[in-house]
Amino acid sequence: MHEVSIAFADDHPLLLEGLAASFRRKPGFRLEGLGASFDEALSIVETRRPDVLVMDLNMPGDMLATTRDILARFPETRIVVFTASEDTGAAIAALNAGVLGYVLKGSSVNDLILAIRAALQGDTFITPSFASRVIGALQVKPKDTRKIATSQLSVREEQIVKKLLLGKRNREIASDLNLSERTVKSYMTGLMQKLRARNRLEVVIVVKQMNEDEANRPTSGGPPS
Repeated sequence: MHEVSIAFADDHPLLLEGLAASFRRKPGFRLEGLGASFDEALSIVETRRPDVLVMDLNMPGDMLATTRDILARFPETRIVVFTASEDTGAAIAALNAGVLGYVLKGSSVNDLILAIRAALQGDTFITPSFASRVIGALQVKPKDTRKIATSQLSVREEQIVKKLLLGKRNREIASDLNLSERTVKSYMTGLMQKLRARNRLEVVIVVKQMNEDEANRPTSGGPPS
C-alpha cells in the first residue's frame, strides 16, 4: 500500500503536536513537516513535496495566495483545510482556490482521514454537518458571463446532481444510486465537461444557476390580451 506523505500547518502548538503525534502512529502515513504559518507551509511543500498539506484557515500570512501558489507550482500536492471557522464565505473561497477538503475542528480524526483520502483521489470532502450550509450559501453573481451549456442532462446525471446539491460525496452517491464509485467519477467528469466546470463545486454553482433561470423563465400560454 502506498504510504501517504503528509504535512501539517497550524499556529496552535498543542493542536499541531497532537495532529503530528496522532498521524505518526497511523499506518500508511509519513509525516513530512510541521509549520505555524502560511509561509512555513509553502516552505515545507517546496522542500518536501508532501502528497497532502493539511492547514488551518487562520494563520499568519495570506491563505488564498499561498494556496494558489502551491497548486500552481506543485499541483501534485493536495490541500485540506482543518479549521474552526464555520464561515461559509471563507469555505467557498478556499474551495474555489483549489482546496479539496474543508474539515471543521471538533470532527473526528476519521473525518480528517476521509478528507485526505478523498483529496488524493481528486474528490472534495466537506464536514457533512457543514456541507449543506456551504452549498446553500452558494450564490451566482448576476453579472456572471459564464455561458451555461444548453444541452439537457441525462436522467442519471440529474440524479447525481441532486445528490451533489445535498452535499454528498462520490462514495455516498454511488451507494444511494447502486453504482460503482468509478462510474460516479466518470459521470462527474462528463458533468464538468458538459457544464464547463473545473470542479464539483462549480458543477453545483452552474446547476443552481440553471435551476434559477428555469424558475424565472416566463411560462407560455398566458391569458389572452
